[in-house]
Amino acid sequence: MHFQSFNFHPSISAAVKEAGYVTPTPIQAQGIPAVMKGSDVMGLAQTGTGKTAAFVLPILQRLVKGPQGKIRALIIAPTRELAEQINESIAVLGKQTRLRSATVYGGVNIKPQIQKLRNGVDIVVACPGRLLDHMGQKTIDLANLEVLVLDEADQMFDMGFLPDIRRILGQLPSKRQTLLFSATMPPDIKRLAADILHNPVTVQVGTTAPPVTVSHAIYPVAQHLKTPLLLELLRHTDKQSVLVFTRTKHRAKRVGEQLEKAGYRAASLQGNLSQNRRQAALEGFRDGSFQILVATDIAARGIDVSQVSHVVNYDITDKAETYIHRIGRTGRASRTGDAFTLVTADDAAMVRTIEKTLGAPLERRLVEGFDYNVPAPRQDAEFARPPRTPQVRKQPRTKQPAKTTAAPQIKQAAQPATGHSAKEARPSAAQSRVHRSRRAR
Repeated sequence: MHFQSFNFHPSISAAVKEAGYVTPTPIQAQGIPAVMKGSDVMGLAQTGTGKTAAFVLPILQRLVKGPQGKIRALIIAPTRELAEQINESIAVLGKQTRLRSATVYGGVNIKPQIQKLRNGVDIVVACPGRLLDHMGQKTIDLANLEVLVLDEADQMFDMGFLPDIRRILGQLPSKRQTLLFSATMPPDIKRLAADILHNPVTVQVGTTAPPVTVSHAIYPVAQHLKTPLLLELLRHTDKQSVLVFTRTKHRAKRVGEQLEKAGYRAASLQGNLSQNRRQAALEGFRDGSFQILVATDIAARGIDVSQVSHVVNYDITDKAETYIHRIGRTGRASRTGDAFTLVTADDAAMVRTIEKTLGAPLERRLVEGFDYNVPAPRQDAEFARPPRTPQVRKQPRTKQPAKTTAAPQIKQAAQPATGHSAKEARPSAAQSRVHRSRRAR
């Protein structure tokens, strides 16, 4: 089967050919015809299988024939990075159609987004929170919406977006085509699908599992030796590009800094960065400017970097599904890949859960020549957060008594011994003259 068999509009077919698309993936081969018929679709497939093109191409085919300049398609994604990636796919596959798209997400100034929406766009790719902001401010008009896509629905549930999604759905036109794509189907997503999809076509490709081209290994190590072991692994690995996953934003930043100090071209990708810095880190990793990208799970899904040769779980995941999504960043497009996971004694239960999900044990490895017996420092100096600047509490200002203008004090004469007042003690002018004449005598 070839992409020509879908009979896309000539402008879309030309872009597909220019992008190098020849044979559709299974999710594309099954999903594209169903979407083009106008059916609601539930798409289930593991990460890295080409889900984005499975809904972008039919949307372009639908919109290219109608009026332009009004929002007719809305794609909701859980992260800014995925929203930008979807928008890039729209730009590549639809560049000859004159259809315009825009991204809408938080962490950046809302005014340029408002201006783009005012200028007229056909497709909006949005994250839930900022989309609700625009809807609340009435800076986005969705009255002409024809197609809604919920991409990575299970991740949106994991990130707590389900209430926002339901609020958004309540304000959209009820007559529309709805497409829901997800890698897994937890109960909440099943209930959501039952509520919003009408007689859906279910397209399921394979099971939720990492690509068969990926080899797995776990490396038991004490927590304080993870960074030295990571550096040792990198020194002995024929690496092209390495994606390192950590559990926290602070740890991603610190591990990235340690790798830079060791001489590697490394960057970190985590939620505390501005959107421009996040995008620069991802683009640098894609084009080879950075050999290593240290990231939290915001990069575990939907980030299409096909050249990743190794995935390293610096911290093991808290769910087997997340492990699969992380590992899915390598071994893409029929390439081989390696997945290394650093585990401590506390991770034993999760290792067993992952092995049960995979249906096979994970190979345990030790690095020859590495000193596993280095004692732990008294204080974790590597990941200790910098001390906060002590805050000096302001003393409450005591209320000063109001200043009053004192009456001028009159200096009074000393009281006479008889107790009479000063007025009474002072001699009269006549008495003074009598005294003076007596002295003259």
